[in-house]
Amino acid sequence: MKQMALDIGVHTLQSLDSFFAGPNMAALQHLRLWTSSIRPSPVPTYLWGDSGSGKTHLLSAVFASLKKQGLSVGWMDASKRAHLNFDESWNAVLMDDVHLYNLEQQQTAFNWFVNALTPKSGEPRWVLAAGGLPPADLKLRDDLRSRLGWGHVYSLQVLTDPERRSVLRQEADSRGLFLSDEVMSYMLTRFSRDLSSLMTLLDHLDQYALQTQRAITIPLIKAMLENT
Repeated sequence: MKQMALDIGVHTLQSLDSFFAGPNMAALQHLRLWTSSIRPSPVPTYLWGDSGSGKTHLLSAVFASLKKQGLSVGWMDASKRAHLNFDESWNAVLMDDVHLYNLEQQQTAFNWFVNALTPKSGEPRWVLAAGGLPPADLKLRDDLRSRLGWGHVYSLQVLTDPERRSVLRQEADSRGLFLSDEVMSYMLTRFSRDLSSLMTLLDHLDQYALQTQRAITIPLIKAMLENT
């Protein structure tokens, strides 16, 4: 059955606290440690996993956490133009979807790595990157690929359907909402199954149910989509 991508508003702000770790607790604890530490991580961190495993959520959450602390952060993903100069004021460098980088972006990423880990002044910066493949399988230039696999490497697992249901149930309960098994099955089969999209969908359902003074049912979901 074809799943619908959710495009009905701005996504909920991503944070480390809103990330349901499940089998990925080790990676979450590692990121919490280094976002709360005064000193930067001395070696890079690389997260990899299939689509929907939470890579972008975690990088966005780390970015938000560091910015909230008043720190300067460099960010690059596959949609960014190449030749972005490294900024000495950065406290950390975050690079998402590295498996999609073109040759120019790979050159920029390598430059960021070198400047972050061997700075002209001060301590090394933390480098956090994410991609869809383990370091050894990345189709990238050798010097960049070897650096991505040099430090901490975490394989992220996609949540199972029971785990997704557990997250949906927990979040709905915290909002005082009731989600029937039928509604959850509909959400999981008709919409993108990654947690970020599911939480965004729940946000909109919560608001729409409040506006219409109706319980969350399949007809209500259909009505919301028709009126969006």
